[in-house]
Amino acid sequence: MGETLGSIDDVQKMLAGQNYVCGRALGTVVFLAMRLGKPLFLEGEPGTGKTEIAKAIAAALGRRLIRLQCYEGLDAASAVYEWNFAEQMIAIRTAEAMGFEGAGADRQALKDELFSQDYLIERPLLQAMRPHVEGPPVLLIDELDRTDEPFEAFLLEALSDFQVTIPELGTIRAEHPPIVVITSNRTREVHDALKRRCLYHWVDYPDFERELDILHARAPEAAETLSREIVAFVQKLRTEDLFKKPGVAETIDWAKCLLALDVIDLSPQVIADTVGALLKYQDDIQKIEGSEAKRLLDEVRAELAPA
Repeated sequence: MGETLGSIDDVQKMLAGQNYVCGRALGTVVFLAMRLGKPLFLEGEPGTGKTEIAKAIAAALGRRLIRLQCYEGLDAASAVYEWNFAEQMIAIRTAEAMGFEGAGADRQALKDELFSQDYLIERPLLQAMRPHVEGPPVLLIDELDRTDEPFEAFLLEALSDFQVTIPELGTIRAEHPPIVVITSNRTREVHDALKRRCLYHWVDYPDFERELDILHARAPEAAETLSREIVAFVQKLRTEDLFKKPGVAETIDWAKCLLALDVIDLSPQVIADTVGALLKYQDDIQKIEGSEAKRLLDEVRAELAPA
């Protein structure tokens, strides 16, 4: 999987080619995950680019991205496979209409047909273990912390040998394992046994310079002065006592909103008009309304002013 990526620098350049700016530490763990064929476990606050890195890897390598979006109650039927019950019932009714006797060889033949590949609905985990012309796919298991422990145990088994067992068809094993990226927003702790199978990295909010680089990559049309004000203001917001701090995704969204409004520089009124792109809870919005937005903006401009 990492045959064309000879170094950490190659990984960083590969991701930069997809407008994904990452630091040396993240580039290192991505390089090792691909070189060693181990799942990559990314944990961190929402909006810090965990999901985007899987998309960037898939796009850069020309591989298919297969996404398993996790949620409470997720089970094998949704994650691995299920049988097409409606088509099976149609096949049974058709067989009955054609004089199916329901015994002996006819019964076994119908059973074999009903539980063949033709009636199998493949879900993300099984899809990722199938061969792909373009090479092993990138399997994104997104927001694993939303699931429960039984699914974690199942996933641990599936990722240990990259195989799944379908009772009617047998064991299906990945000839070339997928590149696996698991993300978690840490709304709960994921079991250590699963983490031990992976290479782990905490994705934190970037510092000013890196976030500015990210904004340059994702919103290159923004003027330098405006870009610096945007990043500095968002970084300042993260130091406030907010229920949900804005992530990098919100920084990019806000910049695009400001560009759509032809904003040249920030003002308290502009911030008030567009704060919904940054903050998603009314209590947080109320905390920076009026004079508070002006105070934050004044502090930002003082910090950005040349010494």
